[in-house]
This record gives sequence, structure tokens and C-alpha cells, in this order.
Amino acid sequence: MLKKILIANRGEIALRILRACHEMGIATVAVHSEADSDALHVKLADESVCIGPANSAQSYLNIPALIAAAEVTGADAIHPGYGFLAENDGFAEQVEQSGFVFIGPRAETIRLMGDKVSAKNAMKASGVPCVPGSDGALPENDPDAIYQIAEKVGYPVIIKASGGGGGRGMRVVEKAEELIKAVEMTRAEAGAAFGNPEVYMERYLQKPRHIEIQVLCDEEGHAIYLGERDCSMQRRHQKVIEEAPAPFITPAERQKIGEACVAACQRIGYRGAGTFEFLYENGEFFFIEMNTRVQVEHPITELVTGVDIVQEQIRVASGLPLSYSQKDIELKGHAFECRINAEDPYTFVPSPGLITSCHQPGGNGVRIDSHIYQGYTVPPYYDSMIGKVCTYGRDRQEAMAKMRVALNELAINGIKTNTNLHRDLFNDTGFCQGGQSIHYLEQWLQKRKESQH
Repeated sequence: MLKKILIANRGEIALRILRACHEMGIATVAVHSEADSDALHVKLADESVCIGPANSAQSYLNIPALIAAAEVTGADAIHPGYGFLAENDGFAEQVEQSGFVFIGPRAETIRLMGDKVSAKNAMKASGVPCVPGSDGALPENDPDAIYQIAEKVGYPVIIKASGGGGGRGMRVVEKAEELIKAVEMTRAEAGAAFGNPEVYMERYLQKPRHIEIQVLCDEEGHAIYLGERDCSMQRRHQKVIEEAPAPFITPAERQKIGEACVAACQRIGYRGAGTFEFLYENGEFFFIEMNTRVQVEHPITELVTGVDIVQEQIRVASGLPLSYSQKDIELKGHAFECRINAEDPYTFVPSPGLITSCHQPGGNGVRIDSHIYQGYTVPPYYDSMIGKVCTYGRDRQEAMAKMRVALNELAINGIKTNTNLHRDLFNDTGFCQGGQSIHYLEQWLQKRKESQH
């Protein structure tokens, strides 16, 4: 078993990893920027190292500083959490080359799945269903070939950057006359944002849901799936509320797609925790990407399966087999997660600053993953998420009732948060019915805006 882990992250995920380590008797090293010296994970870690100024490029993204911190403290592994460097194959490679264990997949797996085109080809070869689209990157300087591909795929189509992510580098094209201009614009945007101008094409699904499958794999080729999550409540491709399991997915559908994901993991030699993201429409799953790390929304899967995903990541990185086989995995009950952000609930303008008072909800079936406390100052330099409220119930209705109570109890003063948005959604008829598309929240916000004018 690993003895000391450096946590190369901040905020709630750093605290989540720290707790998993301490439960396993593993010492922790927190790293932090100058802006995060009062962070909770820094206070609770066995050791901490300041790795640079507030600017994340000079601190949390500073690979030499992270590796130096691991060397100085005698850590034997680095856990990247999510975001920052979690899906950076160069970071994974440097960690391993420097003699540390990288708690995540191998660099070549991250590289394979990080490029949307190679990921899609790998999935097709493994029998995972994909959205109809171009075979690889669109040709350059050949408009006729691009028109032909679009005709074959069927309009509307979406042009996507091969190296993209986070909802950037995408354009929907409704008709042929808009096609070439959209391709050129996306190419330029992709080159500027990701250093890779390659783009590809897919059919644009009209009203899909966003369903993802959680997997765990060890070094011995064992792979299991932990059911699915519904992450369709999104704004600008950013998830707001997630739930597990997904409403209206049948056990047969779950088993079929879960087994396909497991087969893909075994084919590519995956290790650790990972998530296959799909668009789901009319009973069909279409692969969009694989996240080669722990997800923000992993707690709801933990609540319905009883599996500690972070501890399994650490076990696998220690060279141990998974603690579970597929027959051990049974989905029980229902769970929701609300992402609490330091922002205006309706304009979404970030709201950093001092938390003057803070009451976090509790009770049976309530889980709070958050690094905030009274007197904590939310810095303006990082992502606005300050925590996650999760609830668990015997069924969807019970989990929803618990969430309404938890959100009503949550009180964070001194800054604005998006708690009221969550309260409104948990009283919205459409959301409460379940099974809404990825466009539901944006349309809901638009209607709300119009009704106020």
C-alpha cells in the first residue's frame, strides 16, 4: 500500500482525497497557492507545501513545482483529482518518470482518450455505440468531401474540435450553405484554444440526455461498471445537478451499455476510475468522450453502490486488485447532487469573498462535500464551485424530498451562491418528472428571464 500521497489539487476534491487517504492510514501532502493558505485541506493535511502565487498557471498547473513538492516531502504517489492536470498525459508521464506513482491511467491511455477522434475509433473497435459522424478529422481544403460527409451523416450536424472539451470548440450547422464557414471558424478557434486545429463532424442529436457510466479497473485486467448517472441538467455544457441512477433506464439497457464499457476498458488496458459519457436519445446510447479521472459527481454513485471510488483508485495505484467484482455491485435507492457555486443564481456572475456565516445541512441521507467554513474567503482565481450537496433516499421521490429540506437548511452568507436556482429546480414540475434533455435547463432559464420582463 502507498505510504504518502501528494494531492495535486485544491477545494472540495482535495479534501475528499485527503479523507480517503486518512481512512486508509496513508499520510497526505497538501499543495497550495498563496491564495489558498487558509484552505481546509491545507489545515488538515499531514504536511503542506506552497507551490506558487494565486495564478494557477504558476501554482496548480506548475508541473516542476508539484514534482519538487513530492520529492521534498518524500511522497510516493500523486493524486491529481479532477480539472487542472488530471487529464494531462504529459503530467502523468513526468510523475512516473520522476519515480512517483500517478493515481490514474497510464499516460498513453490518457492521450488516446483525450483526442476525441482516436477515442471514438477505439470505442468503435470495442463495440461501444458512437454518434454517426466523420471517420476521423475532416479533410483540409476539400469542401466537396466535407459536403459529402455531412450528407451521409444527415443534418443538423455539429462540428467539434478534436482536442476540445468543456463545451468549447463546437458549432451546430443546420444546412449545407452554413457548413464550410462553420468548419473554418471552429478550426481557427480550436487552433487558438487547444493548439490543435483538427475538427470532426457528428450528427447533432435534437433532444438527447447526458448519461454516463462509471467504471473501475485494476492492473490485472478486472473491470466493473457502477451503473449510470444522469447529468442532463446543464448550462453551457456545465453540469448543475446530477442523479443516479438515471430515470427510465431499464436494467437491460444498463447491463448492455455497462458491459460494452467494461469490454472497452479491457481492450485499451485501462486502470483506475473512469467515466464513459454518452448522449442518450430514443433508447439509444451514443459515446461522446471518456473522462480518465474521478468525476465531480462521483458521490452519487458511491451513495447508490456503497463503493468508495477514491479508495479504489488508491488501491489500484498501490498494485492491489479491485475490492469488488461485478456481481457485488447492486444499485440501491436514488441519489442527487447539487453543485453549489459562489455566483449569482441567475446571472451566473462569480461572487468571491468572505463567508461571514455558514450553516451546512445534515441528517439521514445527506452528504456534504465542501471545503468552506465561516471566515473562509472564496478566492477569485479559480472555479466558482464551493461544494456539493448530495442526498440519498430509497427512491427518487425520497431523495428529492431530502434535497428540498437540505437546500432550505443551507445558509451561506457574505457571498452569493446558486442555492436559490437549485431550490427552484427541485420545485419545478418538468425536472421533478425526470428524463429531461440537456437543453431543458437553458430553456427553463430563458423562459424565466422572459417572464420577468
